[in-house]
Amino acid sequence: MVVGDALLDRDVVGAVDRVCPDAPVPVLDERSATDRPGGAGLAALLAAAQGADVALVTALADDPAAARLAELLTAAGVRLLPLRMPGATPEKIRLRAGGQTLLRLDRGGGPQAPAEPPEAALEAIAGAGAILASDYGRGLLRQPTLRAALAEASAPVVWDPHPRGPAAVPGARLTTPNLAELRQLTGDAGGGTPLSTATRAGQELRRRWRVGAVAVTMGADGAVLCHSGGTPLVVPPPSGVDEAEDTCGAGDRFAAAAATALAGGAVAAEAVAEAVAAASAYVAAGGAAGLHREPPPSRPSAAAPGPADELVARVRADGGTLVATGGCFDILHAGHVATLQAARRLGDALVVCLNSDRSVRGLKGPDRPLHGEADRARLLAALDCVDAVVVFDEPTPHAVLSRLRPDVWVKGGDYAGDDAPELPEAELVRGWGGRVVTVPYLAGRSTTATITAARRRGGQLTRGAA
Repeated sequence: MVVGDALLDRDVVGAVDRVCPDAPVPVLDERSATDRPGGAGLAALLAAAQGADVALVTALADDPAAARLAELLTAAGVRLLPLRMPGATPEKIRLRAGGQTLLRLDRGGGPQAPAEPPEAALEAIAGAGAILASDYGRGLLRQPTLRAALAEASAPVVWDPHPRGPAAVPGARLTTPNLAELRQLTGDAGGGTPLSTATRAGQELRRRWRVGAVAVTMGADGAVLCHSGGTPLVVPPPSGVDEAEDTCGAGDRFAAAAATALAGGAVAAEAVAEAVAAASAYVAAGGAAGLHREPPPSRPSAAAPGPADELVARVRADGGTLVATGGCFDILHAGHVATLQAARRLGDALVVCLNSDRSVRGLKGPDRPLHGEADRARLLAALDCVDAVVVFDEPTPHAVLSRLRPDVWVKGGDYAGDDAPELPEAELVRGWGGRVVTVPYLAGRSTTATITAARRRGGQLTRGAA
């Protein structure tokens, strides 16, 4: 359920190449105009786009803007449960050029008190799996009957506040102000670092509103979760996410993702981590203007271009040397690190070709891997000597090597020596002029030995306990 103030947003995009002759202002030549739901309507749209079953309780006037808003939401699969509202449906029109907003025009006048909610809206709130209260300062969340229904709801409530709006209902699971909103809501002057301000003011808002936790969104710095414990949880954005030009709707994406996660049984910390990742992906895809371009989450594969391909292109363009190595890396140990560091010194960038979970099972048996491919890839990517990781499903890395075409293919020293077998990939790599080398490894370090020793010790501890 999303409950809140819906708006009609319009982006008018054009080009500016001259100044008005009768005033010192730029002239925008319109090239396109796009309508979309805004406010709580955008939050509902974003939740529906991720596969959630979404209903929206909002206030609509009897005007063309409301008709257009209802058309857009219904087409997106959102079930509308509107309250009647006098006056006009609010509209926000952004004039944009070159990826920047030049001017925003607001229509609709001041807030108007809505009528009583229909019984269907109250029933939907009572039966919801999670509720997002999306406040845009238009007054809907002050409606007494709605507030009573939200306070009595058994589902977790996420409250996305507005400085001109009311307090969250007591007992809300999570509230999600950004740092500027938090300072206005608490009157905090903002002394100290942004983190100290978020922690201090977040705890004050949590106590004042009697909510379970406050997640302060910090833009490119992620979010800070203030909960009943004394130490805040800082959730940074995923690595590789850059500053975005258009962050319109990022707070809605964050709040909708947090509510969806809570509906699935996540605790607050898990919900905030999922929300930061979702909001980061949203702004990276262009924000509200790039909604149709936002890709579904997926892991890299040998068939889909990703960061590794971009890295290869940069190295090639600079005339550098690309190094690659591969393996399962089920339990990352000192021997792995020594091999990876040695490999990185042979060129200008190192790509690790990582066996997928299915590939590892085929090579090592049904009990492996101990750690999933996402965790293994994340650990490898965190090493300074690793520039990119690409996951492949096949038993051998032949397909991904054919795509990357590294200048140097590296394996550990267990393939070195007079009697060592030739690397299976050697002929392939030499086909494009690449070199195949081995590097020293640390004796006595291996994943199999580590697992065997751990199981032996576990068995001894079990027998001792018995």
